[in-house]
Amino acid sequence: MRILLSNDDGINAPGIRTLAERLSRDVSNEVYVVAPDRERSATGHCLTLHKPLRVTVEELPGNVKKAWSTTGTPSDSVKLAVSELLPEKPDLVISGINNGPNLGSEILYSGTVAAAMEAAFLGLPSIAVSLFWGDTRRFDVAAEFIARLVHTIPDMKMRERSLLNINVPNVPFDEIAGVTVTEAGIRLYNDSFERREDPRGKTYYWLTGHAVDTHEAETSDVFAVLNKKISITPVVFNMTDHQAVTRLSALTQIGAALETARKAGKEEAAKK
Repeated sequence: MRILLSNDDGINAPGIRTLAERLSRDVSNEVYVVAPDRERSATGHCLTLHKPLRVTVEELPGNVKKAWSTTGTPSDSVKLAVSELLPEKPDLVISGINNGPNLGSEILYSGTVAAAMEAAFLGLPSIAVSLFWGDTRRFDVAAEFIARLVHTIPDMKMRERSLLNINVPNVPFDEIAGVTVTEAGIRLYNDSFERREDPRGKTYYWLTGHAVDTHEAETSDVFAVLNKKISITPVVFNMTDHQAVTRLSALTQIGAALETARKAGKEEAAKK
């Protein structure tokens, strides 16, 4: 299996290095790594449009076929890897292992999930994998689970242009309560900005905040991980509210807004 790894923590992050080493132990895997040259957390699906992207060949542990760092974002890294750097398209793209969870609303900000979503846009099977918080980082646990899971991906018959968002509790294997397929939870934050001054007296702002304790459904990714279960959430990029489509289509006011806007436009043009 030809596997492409990327992330948003950067090429030197322990998560991606642990995963690359573990996956490359399997002689049936051909592992490539293309990742940002520095941390790019919470960049969402940002692409670089106004400056060139540069790549550097990197050395990673294990039997990694080849690795590159890029000056771009996680999404840039996957797009560049698939279109230019890899000799052939990968069979699977894995983003992670992220240093921290990507649960609920966090998937909208996450560079980790965005890298996997970029692969899904390109029609490739993809996984985003993240490790929950904790003092001792157990990237080895998450990497071992993923190494055992990847060969079941073809049997999952995933919907086109979708991905699996996987969150792993930060505990030893004997403390993991199980694995469950979940829906995305809520996971909102009480964000605020700290107003500060630099040594020259100029004002700047630093984003701060923490997750709000809200009721999370027992079917959610948040509930699963807090209860020491590995969460697997199927995610699609089409965020259409289909119930609202039917409801809004019945509103005559929407069509009326166009007619009144058209009339106002004609009246404005007549004044010129």
